[in-house]
Amino acid sequence: MAEIFKSGSLRSAGLLAGASCAFGVFDGVHTGHRYLIDEAIRTASASGGASVALTFDIDPDELLHANRLKKLLGNADRIDMLSRTGVDAVVVISFTPSFASELPGEFLVTTFGKSAPAHLHVGHEFRCGAKASGTVENLQEWSACSGPAIHAHSLVSSDGTPITATRIRLLLLDGDLDEANQLLGYPYTLTDVVTPGRGDGAAFGFATANMEIAANKRVLAEGVYGGYAMVGDERYRAAIAVGVSPLFKAESTANVEVHLLDFEGDLYGRTLSVQFLHRIRPMTEFASTEELVATVLDNIEWVRNNLPL
Repeated sequence: MAEIFKSGSLRSAGLLAGASCAFGVFDGVHTGHRYLIDEAIRTASASGGASVALTFDIDPDELLHANRLKKLLGNADRIDMLSRTGVDAVVVISFTPSFASELPGEFLVTTFGKSAPAHLHVGHEFRCGAKASGTVENLQEWSACSGPAIHAHSLVSSDGTPITATRIRLLLLDGDLDEANQLLGYPYTLTDVVTPGRGDGAAFGFATANMEIAANKRVLAEGVYGGYAMVGDERYRAAIAVGVSPLFKAESTANVEVHLLDFEGDLYGRTLSVQFLHRIRPMTEFASTEELVATVLDNIEWVRNNLPL
């Protein structure tokens, strides 16, 4: 696991000078991002410098377009995942209103100062500076004076279509979990704190851990899914409801409910990571509570029979 540094520290400046950097927001740390990072590791090995994932402390759209922002990962999870990609270090830039307003040339000077890397790897649609006006061309103009080799990569899947966080979010919104997970390179995961719920599940024979996922992280189509839940280092098979059954719309605040098979104990206040592997069915309006309970028990049995531990 790589060490994480704030940009502007003496240590981060020392790391960036002569390094091989992969630069981006990296929402999802998906397969396209990992290719970019692997290329930075490769050129670092060839040049003898450090390999660095360079990113922001927040998604810039949290500041610039918060009303329409959707995210695959929370910021802490995204930075933690970057630290596990094999790079030597992660350097995190504080994305502030004043930084966001800088012209592309100023943006690059603020980011690197006199600590220019030897190699800088970005996607070919890289943007930076005020109103995302800076392009790869601006990077190349800056590099002519500052010296880094600019590597602009086309990040595409086997069908030639760009791999982007937006593409993955749209697949999840359509319930296409298989393709989304393939592009992510790992099962789509939600991590949050368990909150008190209605308590109906226990009475029905399937107690649930309830999570209130923030609006900007609700990217998965409503429905019932099979997957796994991590409680500390322990993994459990899980049946997961995303959204709320119409029977309980008026009385529920949780928007994700997780039944952990064969789990005993209290999860209130604990952090739960839920991995989604298969969409079992869409969210359905049932004629009665009895019909809902029977269907949920069938869904739980499907998870038990189809997902190995």
